[in-house]
Amino acid sequence: MKNILSSFAAATLIASGGILMLSAAGHAQTTLRVATDSGAAGSPSGNAIADWARAIEEGSDGELQVRVFYQEELGNQLEVFDLFVAGEVDLMLSWPSTSYDARIGVLNTPYMVTTWEDAFEAYRPGGWVNGVLNVVFNDIGLVYFGAWPEGFNGVATRGRHAITVEEAQSAGMRVRVPPFYPIAQTLQAMGYQTAAIAWGEVFTSIQTGVVDGEAGNVIYWDYEYFRDVLDYYVQTRHNFVTGNLLANQASFERLSPEHQDLIRTTAVEQMAARFESARAEDEHYIALAQESGMEYILPSDEQLAALAEKVRSVVWPQMDAEIGAEIMDLIRERAR
Repeated sequence: MKNILSSFAAATLIASGGILMLSAAGHAQTTLRVATDSGAAGSPSGNAIADWARAIEEGSDGELQVRVFYQEELGNQLEVFDLFVAGEVDLMLSWPSTSYDARIGVLNTPYMVTTWEDAFEAYRPGGWVNGVLNVVFNDIGLVYFGAWPEGFNGVATRGRHAITVEEAQSAGMRVRVPPFYPIAQTLQAMGYQTAAIAWGEVFTSIQTGVVDGEAGNVIYWDYEYFRDVLDYYVQTRHNFVTGNLLANQASFERLSPEHQDLIRTTAVEQMAARFESARAEDEHYIALAQESGMEYILPSDEQLAALAEKVRSVVWPQMDAEIGAEIMDLIRERAR
């Protein structure tokens, strides 16, 4: 992507992935690339980047054109994030892996927030989590606009369940976890044994008893993919699961201030809309899971407080080395 120019007569493809061309009216256009690593066309995240692209084009009166790339159209999760950091992709709705940079694990810090209201205040522009994430992403050349929330996660199991650390330990329960730091450490602090299992093998692993269930996702995923082999969903709220609305910093800074403001504003609009729809969506899938026979369990405030205290005391000190003590001290100061 380059600054808007007034004089090229033909389209020019440049290394950073932007395309400059003249419109029929003689006005220069800049084409940006927006991608997501998680979501096909028509999925909630796919719709989000399509809506973001449309808002940018309309808000710029056509001076910015946006090409949309859905999950795996540019490669797998790590490959498309590499393209993004390199500037071949300009905007992204991403769930980046901690294998790229361990500090991205700050996204998975357990028990930073425990209510939707606190989450919105923390993740919105000017919020304290927003500021923390900007520090992490700026260091790898990205601009963080805000969260694209899925909701609070939990532990879904077959045949038995646990609410307390002691119950999970005494039952010897083993759950599948996503391979992102420090999710395994969080579930271990909650009393579970953990196994990192590829997504495509989770159903069979639960069905055959390799694991008792899976942990780390909002209820949508457990209902949609595993409801035939799961009996319980305990919403432990150990993570507030979000995608991230981001821009490549070099690409972003080459735009005019007006276009930067437009992209930032439309990103925040996507975030705000998603906070509303995600909460309703989560409640919808809780109801569907219950109708399908899955028992939904929300621990009491006292039980959640006990889980949070235990997990924070075990996992947060471990994160000092990976995330940095300065960032973790801010989390200790502000987390509720």
